[in-house]
Amino acid sequence: MIELNTPQGNYPVSAILFDKDGTLLQFVSLWGSWGECFLDQFTWRLEQRGLSFPEQHRASLLGTVHDDAGKITDYDRNGPLAMGTMSDLYAIASWQGYSLGLSWAEAVELVDSCRNAADAMLEQSRPVRPLPGLAPFLDACAAQGIPMAVVTADETASAESHLRWLGIRQYFTAVIGTDQVERGKPFPDMALLACGRLGVSPAEAAVIGDTNGDMRMAKAAGTAVAIGIAGGITAGLAASTAAKGPAVTAGGMVQTAASRVTATADAAGSEAADAGRSGLTADMQAAGALLPDADCVVSSYAELGVRRMVR
Repeated sequence: MIELNTPQGNYPVSAILFDKDGTLLQFVSLWGSWGECFLDQFTWRLEQRGLSFPEQHRASLLGTVHDDAGKITDYDRNGPLAMGTMSDLYAIASWQGYSLGLSWAEAVELVDSCRNAADAMLEQSRPVRPLPGLAPFLDACAAQGIPMAVVTADETASAESHLRWLGIRQYFTAVIGTDQVERGKPFPDMALLACGRLGVSPAEAAVIGDTNGDMRMAKAAGTAVAIGIAGGITAGLAASTAAKGPAVTAGGMVQTAASRVTATADAAGSEAADAGRSGLTADMQAAGALLPDADCVVSSYAELGVRRMVR
């Protein structure tokens, strides 16, 4: 058995299950490009039909954060693009088209054409980048003979392509997409299937992911440890706040997305001061809000290590 070393403790494991997007590859590099193309196509195809996609819904449709030029710069780690299946995303977009006046059949056809355009763009540009420190960690795991698998909310065929584009497919014994199970994250189905493919008990497996859906899947499957990758998660906390739109305060006042982000930033500043006193970074403080079910949280793979246990 292998010992997985983390800043919060060491865990004996026989296998490691990885989420893909935001865990193996940088989320915005891939899904930011896909999301921008999908949203542009969605807006354009609606306009061809004399319909207007409300600008205020552009971010909330998928759970993304945009700059003034419309470029996706971050994502809500608890939103549909991060945690939903592709079918979930297409259903959300189809509902938006239906709510704007299309028949359900027309909306589904429009969304399918947007998907095909975005997928074709990805195949041509292949905008994937690994997370910092990933390659050395995978090499260390492979050197110790640790079986590894990918468990992703993406579809299996797409996941296989993305891993090949990154040049890391050879590290993984199994790639489990959400199309292989009845229930996706946060349910345990993918983790259980992956453990079965690797020939290990879930209680001997570690799960590494970047969303709380990954952590909840790990808990539901009874895995040994759920590890959150939290690099850059402070911005994601603001994204999560902004994506939810207006809220009503306890005093009955409407709080806009912008003011909520400001409030989040103020809170983050206070947390950062507390973090300085406690020895934790602001990112790690924010991670506690977005990954509450994680057993431990790291900012990068550089904080993880593996070694063979001495019997």
